[in-house]
Amino acid sequence: MTGRTGAGDVPREFRAGPSGWRGADLRATDEWLLRLSPRQLAELSEALSTARRRGVTLLRLTVADFPLPTLAGELERIGDVLEHGRGFVLIRGIPVDRLSEAAASAVFWGLGQYLGRPVSQNADGHVLGHVRDTGRTMADPATRGYQTRAALPFHTDAADLLALLCLRAARSGGRTSLVSSAAVHDAVLKFRPDLAERLRRTHYFDRREEHAPGEPPYLAAPLTARSAGRPSLRYHRCYLESAQRFPDVPRLEPADLELFDLIDELAGSPEFRLDIDLEPGDLLLFNNHATLHARSEFEDFDAPEFKRHLLRLWLAFGDCRGPDAARHGVAPRDVVRPRSPLTTRQFQAAVAAVSGAAPVAHTKPRRLPT
Repeated sequence: MTGRTGAGDVPREFRAGPSGWRGADLRATDEWLLRLSPRQLAELSEALSTARRRGVTLLRLTVADFPLPTLAGELERIGDVLEHGRGFVLIRGIPVDRLSEAAASAVFWGLGQYLGRPVSQNADGHVLGHVRDTGRTMADPATRGYQTRAALPFHTDAADLLALLCLRAARSGGRTSLVSSAAVHDAVLKFRPDLAERLRRTHYFDRREEHAPGEPPYLAAPLTARSAGRPSLRYHRCYLESAQRFPDVPRLEPADLELFDLIDELAGSPEFRLDIDLEPGDLLLFNNHATLHARSEFEDFDAPEFKRHLLRLWLAFGDCRGPDAARHGVAPRDVVRPRSPLTTRQFQAAVAAVSGAAPVAHTKPRRLPT
C-alpha cells in the first residue's frame, strides 16, 4: 500500500502459554474469577475508612492512603496474570449496592492504584471515566463508543490495562466479550498467511477529534508489535475505517478489508470469544495488548437512577514499552477549542470556566464521602 511502512521484525507466532487461550476452553472453569471473601470485603471497608479519615481528595488517593494488608498480595498476583498470563481477571462482589457513587469510585480508584498508573481517557484529561448512554451516536466523529448504547465490535483501547466496575446493569443486553489477541493473530497466520504481512504494516486510526492543535487527527501504528518479549495487538475497525475521511491517509485496499473481516469473524466466533454478563459489583480487568473486547447493544431503563452505569479506569504499566506498543492514554489538550457537537452555549461555558468566570464540575477536587 502506498505510504505504508513495515513494523520491523515481529515474530510470526504470538501463542505462548496462557495468553493464547480460547473461550471454548475457559467457559467450564472459573480460574479467571475471584470472588471476594468476607475478610477481603472487610479489608476494603477499612481501607475506605482510612482514606476518609485522612481527608485526601479522590484523584490524590494513593496506595499509602488505601492500605490492603492481605488483599495487596492477591492484587500483585492478579497484576502478574494481567501482564504475563491470560491477560484478564474478573473480581466479583464489591458491595456497590451499599456504597454511594463517590464511595464506590474511591474503592475503584484505590484498587486501581495497586495495578497501574491512571492515564487520561480523553482530551479533557478525565482519568475516572463513566460508561453510560449519553444519547450520542458514532455518526458524530467526536463521539466515542462508551458514550452510546450501540454494539461495539471487538477492539482495543489506548491504554495498557482497562478496568470496568459495574454499578448498574442495563435492562437487557450490554454483554461484554473478550478474545485472546494471540489466538486471533495465530489463526490469521494459519488460515490466511497471505494476509499476515499486513498485520505488521503501519495502519491509521482516527483520533475522533481528540488531538491537540497542530497534531495529526490520526494515529499511525502497526496492528501487531512485540515489546519486552510480549505480544501486542492494536485494532479498532471503526477508527481504521473512519480515518479514511482524511485525505493524507493512505487508502485501504481490498486485502486490508479482507484482513479486518477475518479478525472480526475469528474474534466473534464461539470457539474464540468468552462472553461475560457483568453484574453490579463486578470489576473486570484486562490487558489491551493481550485481549480484544466487545460489547453488545443494550436497552436501558427509563429512570435515570436505574440506567446502566460503569466506572472506567485506563492504567499504564510501570515499565516502558517501545513506540509501537506503548499505550498511555489520550494526551489532554492544553487549550480549549470548539469541538463538534458542542453548542455555542456549551463552548462559551467552557471558555468562561478556563478564564475563571465559572467553575467546571469535573475539575473541582472531590473529598471522599463521610
